[in-house]
Amino acid sequence: MKIVIIGDGKVGHKLTTQLSEENYDVVLIDQNEGKLKEAVNELDIFCITGNGADVEVQRQADVPHADLVIACASTDELNMLSCLLAKRLGARHTIARVRNPIYYRQIDLLKEDLHLSMAVNPERAAANEISRVLLFPETSKVETFMKGRVELVEFVVRENSALAGLSLAEVYRKFQIKILVCAVKRGKEIYIPDGNFVLEKGDKMHIVAAHQNLKSFFRALGHRNAKVKKVLICGGGHVCFYLAMQLLQVGMQVKIIEQNIKRCEELCELLPKATIINGDAADHELLVEEGINEADALIALTGMDEENIIMALFAKLQGVNKIVAKVNEDSRAQMVEGLGIDSIVSAKSATADAIISYVRARNESASNANVESMYQLLGGKVEALEFIVKCECSFTNVPLRELRTKKNNLIACIGRKRRIIIPNGEDHLEVGDSVVVVTMDHVDKFSDILE
Repeated sequence: MKIVIIGDGKVGHKLTTQLSEENYDVVLIDQNEGKLKEAVNELDIFCITGNGADVEVQRQADVPHADLVIACASTDELNMLSCLLAKRLGARHTIARVRNPIYYRQIDLLKEDLHLSMAVNPERAAANEISRVLLFPETSKVETFMKGRVELVEFVVRENSALAGLSLAEVYRKFQIKILVCAVKRGKEIYIPDGNFVLEKGDKMHIVAAHQNLKSFFRALGHRNAKVKKVLICGGGHVCFYLAMQLLQVGMQVKIIEQNIKRCEELCELLPKATIINGDAADHELLVEEGINEADALIALTGMDEENIIMALFAKLQGVNKIVAKVNEDSRAQMVEGLGIDSIVSAKSATADAIISYVRARNESASNANVESMYQLLGGKVEALEFIVKCECSFTNVPLRELRTKKNNLIACIGRKRRIIIPNGEDHLEVGDSVVVVTMDHVDKFSDILE
């Protein structure tokens, strides 16, 4: 599969790295020759220096024969124009990164007129991730499958938790709620656990279940008063705007601290129900003055990773129950993992996951089960993928106990019409089912998990 990526920024570099590691034929276009030299030295790819919206540059990159062109350069206009030209030249599929809220409001029209296969908005994706976490404040990360009907949450076993010391089989018997623990990180080790796995304090679990069953499970654990009502957001950029819109719609009280006075005026017009404060959110005295002690959640969304980390740590000292920080650099995100910050979000990671899901779905369009969505867990060491079973084949209508799955692969959940099934050995797959697989291997198609 030939993929052309336009733009070697944060998203472009992450995509280039992962897709080249997965052995796709990748060509990278960027105007910065120095960055391209670094990319060539680091990765097995072909690079072209030039403007991605230049027809001659696209021809040099063999765009007319490309299966997919991904435009993630610095401006929306350049991305949309690049995709339009690529489609005219003969590229099969095109994806554009579109960040401006004005453009994104009319994205359906733009997709139709520009013949875009997909449009991605990193800031909106990050806001969606944060809002899901705030609805489940006990968790540090929430992903969704089957159009939101199934959730995969990250949850840490705290000291004095009722889960510590129990095997997973004992957990399922004790709580009698349809959930499945599908991955656990303990220290530096990662496990795809079976029923004999015993949970310990500090374990980072990933649990899959229907929304209501997750709520019931957390209530059974004693998490009854964790609902988020007052949210303090530090930084008034695009992520803040998309997030505040969602939080206000569900009745939360939102206060935003933004340093740029002009942006404050814009936010006052865009978000009349929010409280907008002009000031430096890195000033701890201002945070105290604006009621950080009374906030149920603090969301650090400035453009500086370091500032976001410092604000999150200060919020932790102030006893804020739920803390989320935007950290774009992977190395920094790994460094702060052990500092007690509840949730780390990255706009580039959310965007890359969405695009790679699309790539894998196109790559395996002739297989028996198509990739519908994909998320990377635990620093990319584990993947959770949703497949759609498209036709009768060797693994349909066969009890799961007769399907021999490879080590470190797990069938976590099945969606059949309106039913959500946490499967056992007697369940089976049917045509039209959605099935969630959790794996430590690179998986392109469902049959990859079978021996």
